[in-house]
Amino acid sequence: MNKCGKALCLSRIPKQTIYMDELIDKMNTYHYLSADTVEALRDICFTKIFKKNDILLRAGDTARYYYFVKSGLLGYYSTDENGTSIYKLFFEENSFCASASSLVEETPSTFSIDALEASEIIIYPSDKFRKLIAEHHDLALFHIAYLEKNWVVKKEPLEIILKSESAKQRYLTLLENSKLVKRLKQHQIASYLGITPTQLSRIRKELNL
Repeated sequence: MNKCGKALCLSRIPKQTIYMDELIDKMNTYHYLSADTVEALRDICFTKIFKKNDILLRAGDTARYYYFVKSGLLGYYSTDENGTSIYKLFFEENSFCASASSLVEETPSTFSIDALEASEIIIYPSDKFRKLIAEHHDLALFHIAYLEKNWVVKKEPLEIILKSESAKQRYLTLLENSKLVKRLKQHQIASYLGITPTQLSRIRKELNL
């Protein structure tokens, strides 16, 4: 959604030559892609600049796209009954972002994705990407490696941490990514930690921050 409340119609973005070296370099860290595969990917990708607070995906809509953050910062969040945003993840430069369960199950997303800063995003449709996976073995191997690392290796420890660690311990862990913390507002950090801004202020005071 944009500031006028109108959905951003990505399908109407005209095709253009895009520079996607960052995307290919990142994919190659999981599995090297051939020149043919890269060219096929280039045919389905496009870029879009999102203003701060633009919504890429609104909860209740079915996800259709994968996103790669070329520059900027995205937030992945749900909304409680009071309309308060509850952030689950933040995506910096060189990160892949999507409502994975919505894409796989083709059901309405329970999460929204918004631009926390002005962001340049490389976008590719999930249906066309799935076709490429079936046609290009190296792309399929990339996808498997990405899912294994990000939805198994990283996700399981994160779920344990959220259930076992205190808000103070989770905040200390978040502080390890100091560059990200500096880009977030206090209420966004508090939301991510599952506490109120007042509670975060108390923790920061205890830590002399």
